[in-house]
Amino acid sequence: MQTIHNIQVKSLEGGMIDFSAYKGKKILVVNVASECGYTSQYAQLQELYETFQDKLVIIGCPCNDFGGQEPGSADEIKDFCSLRFGVTFPLTEKLNIKSNPVHPIYEWLCSKEQNGTSDAEVSWNFCKFLLDENGQWSRFYPSSAMAELLDELA
Repeated sequence: MQTIHNIQVKSLEGGMIDFSAYKGKKILVVNVASECGYTSQYAQLQELYETFQDKLVIIGCPCNDFGGQEPGSADEIKDFCSLRFGVTFPLTEKLNIKSNPVHPIYEWLCSKEQNGTSDAEVSWNFCKFLLDENGQWSRFYPSSAMAELLDELA
């Protein structure tokens, strides 16, 4: 079994996000979309990132697999997130979660065989995966679960 620290993903800006750089911090991976009913969660996620950035990193993963709600280009997504919500946490390139090929990060997050803890199904935008400081799968939160997540991290 590998940890999330063995995975890398391209960033929205074209560089690489290396999860091993976050050893010792909790990691919250969220599939995001600009045209979703949950899009306002960007503001809460940014506040969470600013409040706990010494012990938590948030990785936003734009995805167009759920209702076509992330149709924009990398530049459009980046501009939307920064101008509308002041997002400064890392964003990945647009990823496939349901459509083929499924990105390796979501293969790992959703498969007990790979993450060693649990299977999970991403059913819509803004599903959240919390990973512990050792890169191990800790908890899955559905799209609507912001208050529960905030309570757990506070």
